[in-house]
Amino acid sequence: MTIVLGCIADDFTGATDLAGLLARSGVRVSLRIGVPDAPPTDAAAFEVIALKCRTSPVAEAVAETRKALAWLKGAGATRFFWKYCSTFDSTPQGNIGPVAEALMRDIGTGQTIYCPAFPENGRAIFMGNLFVGEQPLAESPMKDHPLTPMRDSNLMRLLAPQVTGKVGLVNRLIVAQGPEAVRARLAQLQGEGVAHVIVDAVADADLYTIAQGCQHLPLLTGGSAIAMPLPQLYANGATAAKPATQPRPTTAKAVVLSGSASAMTRAQVAHYTASRPHFRLDPLDLAQNGPAAALDWLATQDLSQAPLLYATAEPAQVAEVQRKLGRAKAGEIVEQALARLAVAARDLGAARIVVAGGETSGAVTQALAVTRLDIGREIAPGVPWTFATSAGQPIALALKSGNFGTPSFFDDALTALEPA
Repeated sequence: MTIVLGCIADDFTGATDLAGLLARSGVRVSLRIGVPDAPPTDAAAFEVIALKCRTSPVAEAVAETRKALAWLKGAGATRFFWKYCSTFDSTPQGNIGPVAEALMRDIGTGQTIYCPAFPENGRAIFMGNLFVGEQPLAESPMKDHPLTPMRDSNLMRLLAPQVTGKVGLVNRLIVAQGPEAVRARLAQLQGEGVAHVIVDAVADADLYTIAQGCQHLPLLTGGSAIAMPLPQLYANGATAAKPATQPRPTTAKAVVLSGSASAMTRAQVAHYTASRPHFRLDPLDLAQNGPAAALDWLATQDLSQAPLLYATAEPAQVAEVQRKLGRAKAGEIVEQALARLAVAARDLGAARIVVAGGETSGAVTQALAVTRLDIGREIAPGVPWTFATSAGQPIALALKSGNFGTPSFFDDALTALEPA
């Protein structure tokens, strides 16, 4: 099978989000965890490589994504997609812009677009400004993100310090005129030396217009939603048979792990703890004593009740922990603890694992030594169940970006995957 599109995602929840939306088309999608060591013997039409580089040092993120690009090019891909969060999670140093510029150089293209819009999940871009629901990004709960606090809503201002080339805009009025208008505006901007182009989108129809207008570009970047039209455009509407799926777990034993501090995850934790067994992880206690208490508690639980272990907290609590431990160390301690708990839960028989938070999902997936995932049904837009093998056992993973889902998401996920 020829690779129609090679995709690189900056975290694991973003990768499953992207793979799930692409899989809606019926075209075969392969999701690989990390860059494979060898060329593929069973490449899919759409290949997605999940990295854990959203908050890595810039040089490390660039090196990892270039390595992924080289693998995809070696496997025959000629079109590429760089996927990041629909809330443009980044810092003034990167990693969105520096990675995009590095990929552009390696591919040999002088222009690309940036479109993190995801209208189905309330992410819209208008006149270059990103909105979360009806709130500008910088006024949304993302302003308090523990690792990438978003203090500006204007994507052009956010991107400009991260790149060396000029930044421009294809605004909503141009998008409304159709694909040819988008293409013409891109050509005009390229003539003006603009390499990095923010593109407005407020509805799903805009995404299809943009995708059509950008078919000539070998590299697109954005949130997962802008990739939804690509199977139809790139694969000529044809579908390929899906691969044989990995064995599905048949046990109801499950565990829910939450490291995200987003507003939606806080609502999900509050909803779930009202009726389910739960244990709160204190990062300060973890720093001194490790996760022994949580491991002991987990060992006493009836996993058919899907207990929750969480470090999710209010922004003020997170800030206080970061002040005492440092931002990076605070996050690392929580990720390592939840990763150990995931392995312990698996060894206790949990075959269904729900994880909230991109960094947490990356740590958990790596600890479980998962290298490839099959994509299952969506629980919520952008969040599918996925299937893998860990330590010789079939497991199901739901990897949720912090802001995705509704307050009942954890219950919804478990209900959506009843034992076979």
